[in-house]
Amino acid sequence: MPKIYGSQNVLEAALARLRRMFAAFDHVYFSVSGGKDSSVMVQLADRVAAEMGCQYDVLYIDFEAQYARTIRHIEELKGLKQIGRFYHVALPIALRNAVSMLQPKWICWDERCRDLWVRPMPEDAVTQHNCPWPWFYHGMEFEDFIIAFAKWYRETCGGLCACGVGIRADESLNRFQTIAFYERKEEYQGLHWTTRVDEGIYNAYPIYDWRVGDIWGAVSQLDLMYNEIYELMYKNGLNIHQQRLCQPYGDDQRNGLDQFRALEPETWEKVLNRVNGVNFGNIYCRTTALGNIKSFKPDSMTWEQYTVFLMESIGLYNRELMLHYYGKIRKFIRWFEKQEGIAVTDIPGEADRKLEQQRKAISWRRIARAIEKNDFYMKRLSFSQTKTDQRKLETFVRTCSNFLTKDTETTDGDLRRFVERRELDECDEAGSKSS
Repeated sequence: MPKIYGSQNVLEAALARLRRMFAAFDHVYFSVSGGKDSSVMVQLADRVAAEMGCQYDVLYIDFEAQYARTIRHIEELKGLKQIGRFYHVALPIALRNAVSMLQPKWICWDERCRDLWVRPMPEDAVTQHNCPWPWFYHGMEFEDFIIAFAKWYRETCGGLCACGVGIRADESLNRFQTIAFYERKEEYQGLHWTTRVDEGIYNAYPIYDWRVGDIWGAVSQLDLMYNEIYELMYKNGLNIHQQRLCQPYGDDQRNGLDQFRALEPETWEKVLNRVNGVNFGNIYCRTTALGNIKSFKPDSMTWEQYTVFLMESIGLYNRELMLHYYGKIRKFIRWFEKQEGIAVTDIPGEADRKLEQQRKAISWRRIARAIEKNDFYMKRLSFSQTKTDQRKLETFVRTCSNFLTKDTETTDGDLRRFVERRELDECDEAGSKSS
């Protein structure tokens, strides 16, 4: 796409947009993540604000389980001269956990998991104990929080408000669509790099047309601060186009979990104990084991070794769940030993695929696939739901936060009905207490 701003380069165009933001809007805040894009954006904004003699605010959502170097960089950014208020948010916000089917979401800074926090609560943060926002609730979705904050900011400050967002259109299709399809959105005075959020407040994307090379060029030529985790990423084999800095357990971010472990092993050890399924995600993040019908075991392993490896991975974050699966598998093997005369040493790695699908043949592949899918009742091994299973499930739900919720993605009808019954029971219990 040709540039629409004539002879200006991307830096000059970004500075012009920032000047337009400070001139046109009564109040401006910038959303930062500690990543390279938002970092460059807010440092350019600081220079423009100093030039124009004005201030701006900053919003930073702290996901708790983050690189130590990211937090250090955030502390650096807090020193920018023109910042008015820096909202360092460390609230119990619900985030996507794509590395576990049994805990599809996790809650950062959850007081119930204080002993497992990756690091201490920041002293200057907005926490559950000093939260000034009556609209916030425990487990609020990240996306809902962003919108609610924008509305609160405008209602509090008044006038016309803008939120600066450091996204680049070339980074993903979704980000490109945010900018390119302007006929689908409301803009401020026809500026395609703005999007109306709500009455009186707009998102602005001052560096939307930058490429990753422009980001690092600005860091170098303008002597800007940057997050040193990117240097470690580069040394670990990621080129500048592959580097991402987000909360580590989302659908896309899980692909970099093994990098997280390699870059900051001292942080990784704490993360491993914090979020359900992280070690499994670390081991299999570059396979299709997570969320797909088929997966591929490592070539160096037999199906039996792979089964044991999966069990060990589960045991690292939930020993009781591992023992539950172990009990089912042991009964499954004993049944074939008694009925078919197949000793454990004679179990094949693979059986006829159709017979496996019809649940008529035993194989280590069939067992491994059941574990991969977090098949709690082990129906893939011909088990049915039992009262003992129900009691175990009740215990897991009570003792493990978000072990099984209405948001859990499962095709198992019994599990869905379990969730529905539990929600009805909780509603009845709440009603009884209120009356």
